[in-house]
Amino acid sequence: MGIVDRTPVQDGFRMPARFSPHARTYMAWPADVPWRKDLKGARQEVAALVRAVARFEPVTLLLNPEDVGSARESLGDLAAVDWFEVPVDEIYLRDSFPIFVRNDAGDVALVNLPFNGWGGRIRCRADMAAGARLAERLGIRSYDAPMICEGGGICVDGEGTLITTESVMRNANRYLGRTQRDVERFLRDYLGVETVIWLAQGLAEDVETDGHVDNVVEYIAPGVVLAQAVRDQRNPNYDICKENLRRLRRARDAKGRELEIIEMDLLPYTAETEGPRAVVPYVNYYVVNGGIVAPLLGGPDDAAALPVLESLYADREVVGVPSAVIAREGGGVGCLTKEQPVGPLARASRSTA
Repeated sequence: MGIVDRTPVQDGFRMPARFSPHARTYMAWPADVPWRKDLKGARQEVAALVRAVARFEPVTLLLNPEDVGSARESLGDLAAVDWFEVPVDEIYLRDSFPIFVRNDAGDVALVNLPFNGWGGRIRCRADMAAGARLAERLGIRSYDAPMICEGGGICVDGEGTLITTESVMRNANRYLGRTQRDVERFLRDYLGVETVIWLAQGLAEDVETDGHVDNVVEYIAPGVVLAQAVRDQRNPNYDICKENLRRLRRARDAKGRELEIIEMDLLPYTAETEGPRAVVPYVNYYVVNGGIVAPLLGGPDDAAALPVLESLYADREVVGVPSAVIAREGGGVGCLTKEQPVGPLARASRSTA
């Protein structure tokens, strides 16, 4: 178990932004679980994502021991991929995996967080144990947090500001009996957050998570965000995004700055002929060292969206990966990935309970 008598902030740690330099990325190989409707398609898309990320930085792939054969068949022996055989239920490590934190000296530690399957929608017992197994494997200092905090439900600038949605982090299915003040105190103590910007909700279609923030906004740099907008007033997300943009414009971050807001007004949907219609926002991309990996659906919006990302990240190569199957599961590129920031590991030297 991790440290239970101190918080990360007491030891000088805070959560860095996604765009900070990475030591590696963690992903999980799709398991044959009852709720997965297209195992073959999910594995094809995850394999494409692993290959894309591995072009830029090392990848640690979590997988059930019985799934090693299928992963090897799809990926071969990629030099940049490290195989971590461990029981795992889900592929959305953004939400179920620990969060890495870093101090001013650059040392990296882990925060282990409870996970209840997005408000009790599914049972992910194996995922809860994977974080402890990782801490043991790395020999890294870890802290046991007392409250749920799904990574896809938060967006941080690395300088003390966090953006989230009320539909997730004020939801009784995760925070029954907790006040907003309780949640903000927790975020301060365990992630080093000084200012919380509360948006109303995520995308209307994002019912699986109750509306994660990483489908509607992402930090490009401190003080600068890419925010989802909708042009079509008939779209169910029109009013949602309009209200979120209003709140972002009124907000001030932990440094007292107004946010520079860049609007992404393309919101692609999967083709109805290929299965249930689903959305995968381009805002749900993933920053890697020297690159951007973005979700693609193969429709006309892809050609317009990639240049937008290229203009925002002129010093990075933008790579697209197919994401329709994962979109129908309710996820995206950002949901499948979890970054370990650059820095020496803070060793598990403190007594634990």
